Amino acid sequence: MEPGTNKPAVTLNDVALAAGVSLATASRSLNGSARKVNETYRLRVVDAAQRLGYIPNLFAQAVAKGTTTTVALLVADISDPYFSTIASGVIKAAETAGLVVTIAVTGRNPERELATVRALRGQRPRVMILAGSRVAGSPQEAELRRELSAFEENGGRVAFISQDASPFATVLLDNRGGARALAESLVGLGYRRFAVLAGPPDIVAAQDRLRGFRDALAAHDLELADRHVIHTDFNRDGGYQGATELVRNGLDDVDLLFAVSDVMAMGAMSALREAGVEPGRDLGIAGYDDIPTVRDITPALTTVRIPLEEVGRRALELSFGVGSVAGAANGPVVTEVVCRDSTPRR
Repeated sequence: MEPGTNKPAVTLNDVALAAGVSLATASRSLNGSARKVNETYRLRVVDAAQRLGYIPNLFAQAVAKGTTTTVALLVADISDPYFSTIASGVIKAAETAGLVVTIAVTGRNPERELATVRALRGQRPRVMILAGSRVAGSPQEAELRRELSAFEENGGRVAFISQDASPFATVLLDNRGGARALAESLVGLGYRRFAVLAGPPDIVAAQDRLRGFRDALAAHDLELADRHVIHTDFNRDGGYQGATELVRNGLDDVDLLFAVSDVMAMGAMSALREAGVEPGRDLGIAGYDDIPTVRDITPALTTVRIPLEEVGRRALELSFGVGSVAGAANGPVVTEVVCRDSTPRR
């Protein structure tokens, strides 16, 4: 072989010859076949594969078996700790089940989500978990459901982390109820004048949180003025821009700012400080999700805790209908209001 030329790839036939077995026996020994192989032969095949540096063709295995050991997780934004923490839960559960997780980012774009699902179907994962934010009125939603139904009809499993996505397995998040409980707690702390960084008007989770917050205020005859509801991007920069707009419009009649996600709240805190408004002293601030970071910032952020790793684990187990969450579709994940220094009693 000339220097610099590529060494030919080791084939399964090479492994079979080195082990002194048939090609079929080598294949069954390495590809997890349900058909039993004599243990002596199996060990010879494994030893030969290791010595030769044989790498299995996973795509060929997928075609033969109709599936892989892969879990495909679709998230809106992997840089957002909300999604990365959910991903951690999925990965830990997958390791226990002997599965491998691949992650795709949809950017909260329904067209990209649909295209990603179509591409993933060709790779034949065992499970698809969709954790990206649902978009209300998406024209792609019906086609997405058809793609996912076809995937399940061919032996795949699907789970959503969201609002009810029936007939697919769904880990339900009661965003409306969690925000209602948060508003009740804030009213109990003495807050009466509110503003909300509400996220985009077409993101279902964001608007459920806004509705729940409004519900609780209305029950106490408290008004949330439309001018104090800012629709902005569902990320840190959106929170920064929304808080900047609120400051520009004036905060004299606001004593509590609720951002519908923690990352938005963190962006808002930066904008407030730049404007000379000290969060937790001059203005109460609260978020939603309880991502790990908010326990360590100053002041520590009041928020609604979602057990995000547990949500990821539930999604994987629910897709198989096994484990302690086999009946999880019967009720939403339990959330908890956590009051910290960003909302001192008034």
